[in-house]
Amino acid sequence: MELAALSQLSAWLTEAGLAGESESALLDGFCRRTGEAGLLIARAAIIIDTLHPVYEGRAFRWRRDAGARQTIGAPGLWGSPRWRREAGPPQTEQVEYGPTSEGEANEAWRSSVFFHLLETGGSLFRVRLHAGETAEFSTVAQMREEGMSDLVALVTRFAGSGAIGEMDALYSFWATDRAQGFADGEVEALVALVPKLALAVKCVSLARIAGTLVETYLGRDAGRRVLLGKIRRGVAEQIGAVLWYSDLREFTRITDQAPPQQIIPFLNDYAEAVISSIYENDGDVLKLIGDGTLAIFTADSAADACRRAISAQTAMQRRVAELNERRAGDNLPTTQVYLGLHVGEVFYGNIGSDDRLDFTVVGPAVNEVARIAAMCRSVERNVLLSQAFADAMARLERGRLISVGRYALRGVEHPQELFTLDPFATV
Repeated sequence: MELAALSQLSAWLTEAGLAGESESALLDGFCRRTGEAGLLIARAAIIIDTLHPVYEGRAFRWRRDAGARQTIGAPGLWGSPRWRREAGPPQTEQVEYGPTSEGEANEAWRSSVFFHLLETGGSLFRVRLHAGETAEFSTVAQMREEGMSDLVALVTRFAGSGAIGEMDALYSFWATDRAQGFADGEVEALVALVPKLALAVKCVSLARIAGTLVETYLGRDAGRRVLLGKIRRGVAEQIGAVLWYSDLREFTRITDQAPPQQIIPFLNDYAEAVISSIYENDGDVLKLIGDGTLAIFTADSAADACRRAISAQTAMQRRVAELNERRAGDNLPTTQVYLGLHVGEVFYGNIGSDDRLDFTVVGPAVNEVARIAAMCRSVERNVLLSQAFADAMARLERGRLISVGRYALRGVEHPQELFTLDPFATV
């Protein structure tokens, strides 16, 4: 691999990193370009931890296709021929992995070459398989079985201030199937180039982390708005929306009676049933308040937004029934979800102090939907809809509604008629 090729590849990594290319595209481009410059890579992988509520990190694996190679130029500086693939394209695979702190995942991690490098403080591990060298690591055995002749593993560490959570390094391995393995100069080239690849991958990963965090903690739509720069204090948009407020029946009694270690799993189980139902029907969850959930549905028409909210309610009811059956079978406490649905004008935007803002909705309609949900206990219904919601529904769908009477809502000036859904009605 010649010095000019090193410079060109470094320049490409800078451009691709600034352009926000994905990790898969960065790895594929890196392996293709090193091959065209004479450094023949047959297998490669990069691994980076992340901040995510489910995944600990992501691994990206690259495999050169199995077709024939054709030499297209004179050997490079270290005797490696330049080549071009004539068969199908290389394959890049992305894998997201969960916590490696316990169980089989922990055993696999602790027996890996990367754990060995971290424990010993090293950054490079090489096994010349063609020369009979070996090592007791699963990756080495796998590469030998796949016909690789040389393997290089690297740990590219980030400085302490540059680490984000567990994301403190890029782990990578590079293997060749060339009979004589890597030339020493090629390994030096990898050592010089991989930190630049690590910087580009880190930039992409940080952007993904930012997106994950804001959408996880603010909601999908609010998170997107924040990432687009809509973060000025006091800037809010007046919108019409269907408002959803739900909470859990007898939550206080359950928390008083259940063992403390059961409370968080209990909340998570029911929150999953509620939130997944809202999301799959294009709603946005804005706030979790203890056992309560505040969400909105918007659409081109109020009738469409109402239809999405009712579809979410139906999905939630099904999920809660399945969840209760499973939890009862495990002798765990069960509950039902109370839901209030309302339609109104709200202010949607940044509210708070200079140091702490919340992207949420405010307005009388928000208070009203919470009061409507609270009325579910008094009228012994799991779902209540406001008069405004009933008026906004498509005319043909109003046959699903049953009036439960007029009620005075605490903090609301005028009594209003409330409705519930007829479980036997068809539209």
